[in-house]
Amino acid sequence: MDRFDLSGAELQVGGLALSLLAERVGQTPFYAYDRALIAARIAAVRQVLPAGVHLHYAIKANPMPALVGFVRPLVDGMDVASAAELRLALDAGADPQGIGFAGPGKREAELRQAVASGVLLHVESARELHLLADAAQSLGRGARVALRINPDFELRGAGMHMGGGAKPFGVDAEQAPALLRAMGRQGLVFEGFHVYPGSQNLRGEVIAESLRRSLDLVLRLAQDAPAPVRSVNLGGGWGIPYFPADRRLDLAPVAEALAQVRERLVQAQPGAHLVVELGRYLVGEAGVYVARVLDRKQSRDQVFLVTDGGMHQHLAASGNFGQVIRRNYPVVIGNRLQSAERETASVVGPLCTPLDVLADRMDLAVAEPGDLVAVLQSGAYGASASPQGFLSHPACLEVLV
Repeated sequence: MDRFDLSGAELQVGGLALSLLAERVGQTPFYAYDRALIAARIAAVRQVLPAGVHLHYAIKANPMPALVGFVRPLVDGMDVASAAELRLALDAGADPQGIGFAGPGKREAELRQAVASGVLLHVESARELHLLADAAQSLGRGARVALRINPDFELRGAGMHMGGGAKPFGVDAEQAPALLRAMGRQGLVFEGFHVYPGSQNLRGEVIAESLRRSLDLVLRLAQDAPAPVRSVNLGGGWGIPYFPADRRLDLAPVAEALAQVRERLVQAQPGAHLVVELGRYLVGEAGVYVARVLDRKQSRDQVFLVTDGGMHQHLAASGNFGQVIRRNYPVVIGNRLQSAERETASVVGPLCTPLDVLADRMDLAVAEPGDLVAVLQSGAYGASASPQGFLSHPACLEVLV
């Protein structure tokens, strides 16, 4: 099992009943991540990855240091999007050879840190090329680079489109040949390509199509590369179900496409390896956000459960992190899973804004002050993606159990 079991009387996290875990943590609200579920999900991904495909963890999904340290020996590498994430990966013991650094606005200091660390820079502009060449010369060591490509197609069904059309990410495919030639002239250590069309996709056949089309693009551009291709990162984008209508991702077509893509890559570029970069898919379903009910109020005909947590700590669950039409995350009264007493209630936080809603008119067990509200699917883009300073309420804790 690689996600929470809701069949018991009380939610279990890391083998502990939620009420006992809350006592152990010492306060609410908090995020809890179940290490056994994370390990099981990574093992399940390993089972479908063809031999020779490298699995990287995208730290941006969840940068909690203890979690990153736990994941590090279970994967082949890590992908970072800032100097702080780079330090986190290195502190966790990640091999610099297996760290990729992407992002559209890398500062000069970050580029120098990356060169000094020996990690692979995913170049996203001509500006970065010049700064990397200067850094390599002044530091006296080669700058390892891969070119991030903004493809000439979009990933259908993605929650967020990271490529195709006009995007701030990467270099447009039609501009890539000139930058590849510039890499050779500037003496940078070219290693490969990075293509990441989109994220949070639940359609395996669409991800498979993206993998094939991305490799077509890479092999075409490789003709202008200044050196043989050693690494191709085709991103991830594997989604998890958040809402009732969401279907779970079918990995069969993805696994089939990965096998085909890897075989084609090795035939065209002997010695090259394929990288799959996953974040949300590895940790998203292994996390829960827990808040305590402070008050139970009825306004006209609606029940409100007012908690000590809210949108400032879990922006995504409030619907204010990319949702066009607000939908509820899976929410349960974690210490009353099998209660026969049910009602329609809204879960709100303590903030003075109508946006502070964790659950809007959901069917929930009847809850009273002191009960624990649990927001599932909260292992990715939770605490670090939320405005925790908003209205100056106390920060939440994070624990790995």
